[in-house]
Amino acid sequence: MKTFITGASGFVGSAVLRRLIEEGHTVVALVRPSSDRSNLDGLPAEIVTGDLTDPDSYAAALVGCDFLFHVAADYRLWVPKPDEMYETNVTGTRKLILAAAQAGVKRIVYTSSVATLGLNSDGAPADESTPVTLSDMIGHYKRSKFLAEAEVKRLVKEQNLPVVIVNPSTPVGPRDIRPTPSGRVIIDAASGRIPAYVDTGLNLVNVDDVAVGHLLALNHGTVGRRYILGAQNMTLREFLTEVAIMAGQSPPKVRLPRGLILPIAYLVEGWARLTGSGEPLITVDGVKLSKKKMFFSSERAEHELGFRPGPVKEALRSAVNWFQQNDYLR
Repeated sequence: MKTFITGASGFVGSAVLRRLIEEGHTVVALVRPSSDRSNLDGLPAEIVTGDLTDPDSYAAALVGCDFLFHVAADYRLWVPKPDEMYETNVTGTRKLILAAAQAGVKRIVYTSSVATLGLNSDGAPADESTPVTLSDMIGHYKRSKFLAEAEVKRLVKEQNLPVVIVNPSTPVGPRDIRPTPSGRVIIDAASGRIPAYVDTGLNLVNVDDVAVGHLLALNHGTVGRRYILGAQNMTLREFLTEVAIMAGQSPPKVRLPRGLILPIAYLVEGWARLTGSGEPLITVDGVKLSKKKMFFSSERAEHELGFRPGPVKEALRSAVNWFQQNDYLR
């Protein structure tokens, strides 16, 4: 089995890559020229340097591949140039899948996100069928992933392409080298830099369980169908408390109203744009997203794929330990 994967140098992608190797796949990994490749060190994978938006850089490498895992995405909650995110997440996805179809790839697993799904106003766990529209998407990341998933569904329907969609929740665990937005929260909580919280929630899952879910989708998923890969719903306070205790820090005790944080987020973002200092710790989209608890159910994946995620507490401990060992906690 020869398998092509994008995003293999990243957090989720590197976990999927490792799982593919364990399952005996011969892997070809597409990596951008600027990517940190430390997650690939020592792994038996063929590396192709290219860009999602330039099919000429990877089309030849797709020939002869049986499967494609499209894991790569521009995942940021704040972007100074939003067009770049849409170009990668939407246009790049369309170009890659069409190139894979042209190369004769037999089956494709596309990594979407729970960010594209609807939410319940009462905080009850949402699922793949919870109503949602583009107008519900807050921020460019969610909008771009929503549009990308819609494009994938269109290609499946109009061109009969063999794509299965997975929607991971919030993965946690080792090898978050960038780190992701959720990884940054773990770092800050483990460093004692989050003394307060807002009343919101999220679904957490071990990144290695997400990788297993990807292969289950390849082997058992229904074409055109999407599957939530999540595990445990936790309030933000519970999440931050677990991390703080693991790192020997004091858990946050103060609950902050969103009305107080939102003006601060606008100021912090403005300063980041003015100075070019990078992604701010607090973002306007992040505050707006906290209005609803992002709780989800993985019942469909459990029943149809055999997805069985493990305890999230162990994944959080692995994440904290990995960040400590790699000098992220300062």
